[in-house]
Amino acid sequence: MVNNQKVLAFIPVRGGSKSIPLKNIKPFCGKPLVCWNIEALESCNLVDEIIVATDSDEIWQTVESRHYAKTTLYRRSDENACDTASTESVMLEYINYAHLSKDNIFMLVQATSPLTEAIHFTEALQMYVKGKFDSILSCVRNFRFFWKEDGTTMNYDYKNRPRRQNFKGMLMENGAFYINTVKKILENSNRLGGKIGIYEMPEYTATEIDEPDDWFVLENLMQKHVLSKRQYIKKPIKLFLCDVDGTLTDGGMYYSESGDELKKFNTRDGMGFQLLREKGINTGIITSEDTHIVTNRAKKLKVDYVSQSQRDGGKLAVAIDICKDIGISLNEVAYIGDDINCIDLLSNVGLAACPADACKKVQTIPGIMVMSKKGGEGCVREFVDQILT
Repeated sequence: MVNNQKVLAFIPVRGGSKSIPLKNIKPFCGKPLVCWNIEALESCNLVDEIIVATDSDEIWQTVESRHYAKTTLYRRSDENACDTASTESVMLEYINYAHLSKDNIFMLVQATSPLTEAIHFTEALQMYVKGKFDSILSCVRNFRFFWKEDGTTMNYDYKNRPRRQNFKGMLMENGAFYINTVKKILENSNRLGGKIGIYEMPEYTATEIDEPDDWFVLENLMQKHVLSKRQYIKKPIKLFLCDVDGTLTDGGMYYSESGDELKKFNTRDGMGFQLLREKGINTGIITSEDTHIVTNRAKKLKVDYVSQSQRDGGKLAVAIDICKDIGISLNEVAYIGDDINCIDLLSNVGLAACPADACKKVQTIPGIMVMSKKGGEGCVREFVDQILT
């Protein structure tokens, strides 16, 4: 519940899929497809109730057998489960059936987007309750160049073709979820309405499962971007270490007119350090540069260990010394870094992670968790959330 408004998550799933029969309960990475979204929503503290609306006995029994805490089932009508029925029709059917309060927040969630995680639902709901938008939809940023049938471009000037790093791309609806109020849905007979906001999700969530080929693509993406975050914790983490440039910052070098060097930090990463401290986990910063900026930031974050400047043995040697001081092994250390001078340490800790824009050699370290966020954009907080859950 947020702002005294009950949050309902609604997952419509039919049994009559033709391209992939009973796809909503077909095993996806070892689990029925619909269960990925259910379990992400079960883990989202802001969601009060999850409704799975189905016409299928098999889907009903599959979901019911798992005894979820917040999930209930609704038998949708045959009329609103046929090939020509719209998603809005079953939403309105349930809203009228359940006599929902018009103040309730109603989140439509699509089972065909299994890579949606609890953090995505949480962030989008937090964005929604700020009151700036009447409804919200999830999108990804697409960096393709689009053309019209008449041979004219839609989103770029072909005479001045931009480089990818200088191209903002276009926002594309990925179909993962939509947030609105019951009142607005009834007024507009639509999942969206009024002033619409966009919650941007990682590029890897762009694909929905419609055809068999989508299944293979998304299973690989699930392994890389979601399951890899859960599979490599060997011992409880007792020490969290972090790089600075390109990890806690965006890697940019900013200078004032007087020549002073500046760095941009993310406040959400700062909260991540606080959350670790509250759980009794030691924290540290290891960087190759020696600056007052890092000293001041470390002091504000109240980190337990700060190591600046290069030394023999690199960052790994620093981490080993800290472990000796605490009396733990490297298997009990989590570290996030982005460049080649981090590789030795990343390859030896119990849990390793890197930002989404880390160098390729880092991203290919066996077992590393590649975050969905870039350096300086909250990747450290994302890693912390994974550790704490």
